[in-house]
This record gives sequence, C-alpha cells and structure tokens, in this order.
Amino acid sequence: MMRTLFLQGPSYDGYDGGAGARYQSKREIRSFWYPTWLAQPAALVEGSKLIDAPPHRLGLDAVLAEARARDLVVMHTSTPSFASDIRTAEAIKAAKPDVVIGLVGAKAMVDPAGCLAASPAIDFVAREEFDFTVKEVAEGRALAAVAGLSWRRRDGTITHNPGRALLEDMDALPFVSPVYQRDLVIENYFSGYLRHPYLSFYTGRGCKSRCTFCLWPQTIGGHRYRVRSIGHVMDELRFAVRAFPQVKEFFFDDDTLTDNAPRVEALAREIGKLGITWSCNAKGNVSRDTLTVMRDNGLRLLVVGYESGNQQILHNIKKGMRIEVAKRFTRDCRDLGIKIHGTFVLGLPGETRETIEETIRFATEIDPHTVQVSLAAPYPGTELYDQAIRNGWLLDENAQLLTEHGTQAAAMSYPHLSHTEMFDSVEAFYRRFYLRAPKIAAIVAEMATSPQMLKRRLREGVEFFRFLRERKHEAA
Repeated sequence: MMRTLFLQGPSYDGYDGGAGARYQSKREIRSFWYPTWLAQPAALVEGSKLIDAPPHRLGLDAVLAEARARDLVVMHTSTPSFASDIRTAEAIKAAKPDVVIGLVGAKAMVDPAGCLAASPAIDFVAREEFDFTVKEVAEGRALAAVAGLSWRRRDGTITHNPGRALLEDMDALPFVSPVYQRDLVIENYFSGYLRHPYLSFYTGRGCKSRCTFCLWPQTIGGHRYRVRSIGHVMDELRFAVRAFPQVKEFFFDDDTLTDNAPRVEALAREIGKLGITWSCNAKGNVSRDTLTVMRDNGLRLLVVGYESGNQQILHNIKKGMRIEVAKRFTRDCRDLGIKIHGTFVLGLPGETRETIEETIRFATEIDPHTVQVSLAAPYPGTELYDQAIRNGWLLDENAQLLTEHGTQAAAMSYPHLSHTEMFDSVEAFYRRFYLRAPKIAAIVAEMATSPQMLKRRLREGVEFFRFLRERKHEAA
C-alpha cells in the first residue's frame, strides 16, 4: 500500500473548499464543512492521512512536511480553488519529485484532460465516484488497469481509462468518523445554524431533483438516491457518539435526506433511541406526518433550498417545487417547533429586479430561523453553465466564481440585470431580512438563553458585518 496523503489544500483564510460546501468560498460567517468526500477514500486506504488545511489554518510548509513522507498525494479540487491547488501540487512535486499526485472532485470529473494539461505535476485524475479508484491506485495497481482514471504516460500523452460504474452497495464504504477522530480537530468545524461542535456525514448519495445549478448530482453523485442500510448508519452513529462525546448536533449531509420518506421515518425512529439532536438537508415538501416523526425523534433543524420566491424561476431551474407547498411546509415546521435554515440563490435564469424583490418579500414572510443568500454560480458540468455559455450570460468561459478575497463573485449578467446589481442585492437581502425589529428581538432572546450563545452570536455578528464591508469594498 502506498503511503497516501489526502489533501484539501491551503487557500484563502476562512475558505470552505470541501465537497460538503455547496459553494466553495469564504462565507458571511466563518463556516467549515467536513471533507467527507476525502475522508471516505482515506478510510479505505490503510495507513493514510487526511489534511484539511483551511479549517486547521495550515499553510504550505505544514503540507510539504507531510507530503515528503508520502508516496501518493490525492487532492480535492474545485473550479474556484483550481489555480491555488495546482500551485500546491507543483510545490509538492518540487519538494519530492517522485511523489504521485492525483486530483479528485467535480472539477476533475468534468474536465480531466484540462486538469492534466494544467500542470505536469498532476499524474492522474480520478473521475466519477472515486473512492475505489483511489484505493486501487494506492494498492499499486498499474494506472492503465484502473477504471475511472485519466492519467499521464511517461511520454506526456494523456489516456482516459473506461469509466467506473456508480457504487450500488453503499454499505461497502467504511465509516468516515474514525478518520475524523484520527486526523481532524472537530472543534474547527463551524456552521452558523448548527450547534457547536457538530459532526456530519452522509447516509446516501445522489439526489432525484434536477436543479440546473446543483453541481454534485450532475457530475459525481447522480440523480438516483443510493443509500446505506439503516443498520449501517446506526452503527456509525453509535461509534461517533462514543468517540465524540462533545458533539452537540449530528448533521446528515445527503443532498436531500427526505427524498425517501419511509426510510427517513424509519431512520428517525432508530436515531430517537440514542437520544441525540440531529439535522439534515430537506426539500420544502415534506409532509406534516413525516416531519412529526422526525421531530419526535430528535430532529432540531432542516436546511431547505427555497432558492427563489418566484414560481417561474423555480420552473426555469427545474426545482420541482411550488411556492404554496413550500409555504405550507414552512408553517408545519414552525407549528412543530422545527427550525429552518433557508437558502436562497439570486441571479438564476429569469431573475429581474422585480423577482429579487419578490424573493426578499417571500423570505421575510416565511421567516426561517436563519438564511444564506448566494449568487448563481455557473459551475462547469451543470446545465446552468451550458445555458450561460449558450445565451451569452457568461461572456468569459473562464470567468472567476470568487473575488480576489475569496468571497462569491457575480459571474453572470443579463441584458436587463447587471452582475453589479446582483452582487449588491445580496447585501440588501441580508440587511432587510436580519435588520427587522422582530428578527432582532428573536436574536436577542436567543442570546439571552446562555452565555455561550451570547458569545457565539456576538462573534458571528462581527464576522457578518465585516463580510458586508469587504463586499462593499470589492464592489467599489
């Protein structure tokens, strides 16, 4: 077995670049998601090590010190971080010329030839679901014999091996939480809407929804929701509860855990026996009956992608959601005491000044506990990216998705709505949602519940207003 390092490379201070981050960027409040997509193959490779540099504030020197002791380095990359990741790979290769370096992630899946052509430091790219692809490389199998691999021959030519089929037996994947325990400091992972410290992992992969902007289902995960058995999930949960007694909330990072209502009800009933607090991603159409079962068994919060308050935009992005259904779902959650972190995207196809206003009004009407406002990000590999190129919304195919400071950039514009207007609308959305008397009163009441919550909300408030100041400076 090759001595293997799995790496999320150094980047901007506060940059959340792991695959658990739906948008790779710095955020309004310092947030880090677990590098589960790297931890999963790391769990398959005996003797491996995982370094997640940004949340651990590790620079290039620390990475090089570890890489010198390794035969194989597997780096997760993304469109926003690609240039930085290539520089890291070249530095590793310069420090240890005989090390083998491979890239994984949606960027590698979409453009394997481009990734390899970007630098001779990159020896291979693992496409599709890459867990067992990487394992076979680490076992020393000839690159020509590894399905799902694109690689560079000694003469410099690039070869694309046949693809690897999606994994059907999800229980064949080992637990990721032992890798977290071995290699990560879990207190370094934050989310503005989850209790701290939290722990997250997946109970399945894929999402049956067809949202045109969503990256992973269109590239690696697919549109079929493939799940671990409930017993397998519960075995890992029981391990994690013992291994991390400090954890206050468990989050299931499946794209949409509620895609399979009977399963999520059965899973909830088993989780309830552990007496833990948990949260998950959900679509805004879950029935009240299912919500009740989840709530009665420890569910505290749902992360819900509302995206827009305009029905035509939801149709345009193939969201498969009706505004009235989302409103009813939100009322049910409030009645049941389930909190919601609502996510919204500005600048989707069909967006106008009027629809932005409509979405802001919609958000304040349904009033989720917290919100996240993102700009439409046309990641290569998505239908949104193809639309943007075809319609001239993205004039430069290499348009940057981040500003020079690592926050989201407005990469698209429309004849009737400029990228500057969309960029500015994010701040307007946040201010109008949070700087309302009822919302301020709710935040103050929450802060009064404990000194810990007071300290946390004050810190997040400082970060939030710093974020707004930086965006204003970038816009200028």
